[in-house]
Amino acid sequence: MSLMREINLNKAYTLLYPRQTVLIVSISKEGKPNIMTLNWSSPVSFNPPMLCIAVGKQRYSVELIKETKEFVVAIPSEGMEKEVLFCGSSSGRNIDKFKETKLTPIKAKYVRPPLIKECVANLECEVVEEIETGDHILFIARILAAYEREGKVLMDLGGRKFIGIKKSSF
Repeated sequence: MSLMREINLNKAYTLLYPRQTVLIVSISKEGKPNIMTLNWSSPVSFNPPMLCIAVGKQRYSVELIKETKEFVVAIPSEGMEKEVLFCGSSSGRNIDKFKETKLTPIKAKYVRPPLIKECVANLECEVVEEIETGDHILFIARILAAYEREGKVLMDLGGRKFIGIKKSSF
């Protein structure tokens, strides 16, 4: 068995791959939705159901989430790699990512940001706390509603490579 080698700390996060890729849908006060790709999300409570997302401070989505205190976590389906890469490499400040990707917004039940029809699951979330963590903002949110359909979720293997795996909600 070979010995472990120490790696540069700025690459430590790569040891956590593969990761589930999600799309975060936020909305401006004026009603313009935005989609961003995110790999840093996690459940943080069963009761009440809560999750957290870590978003880079410089991201447009941070402004929108801070303004409205709500967002949708949309779980991309296998086959959505192109849309995921586009939403992760383009700012929504000056473009409409729904229009550019041809993704279909669906009205949410409790929050203003829309769900994404093509995704295998969507969670409506309301921010309950923000924590600054270095160069990211950690948004802790209560899950207000959750929806799913059959399909494979998209996992990020790193290096812009993805794989679909069957999900189970038990």
